[in-house]
Amino acid sequence: MSGTVRYEDYLHERLRNPEFAVLYLNASLDSDDDGDFLFALGEVSRANGGVRPLAGKAGLNREHLFRMLSKTGNPGLHSLRQILDALGFRLELKRAA
Repeated sequence: MSGTVRYEDYLHERLRNPEFAVLYLNASLDSDDDGDFLFALGEVSRANGGVRPLAGKAGLNREHLFRMLSKTGNPGLHSLRQILDALGFRLELKRAA
């Protein structure tokens, strides 16, 4: 038996830890590509039960949520807050250095 682990499995295992997930999401915000944050948010949702249960918890349509969490998605602030709240996170701003 091989001692290797698929990267996606390893990442999802790590993303089940809320502290790691916050670091992962914050790191994705440092990217010049806005889609990176949405991709990262999708990964966090998949690691924590998937998009279907998240949609129910967030009160959003499942198909709409799939589109919002795509690399080209464009969720509104209200929807983004619903998603983050369902995952146990919240938006917070801090002053730029």
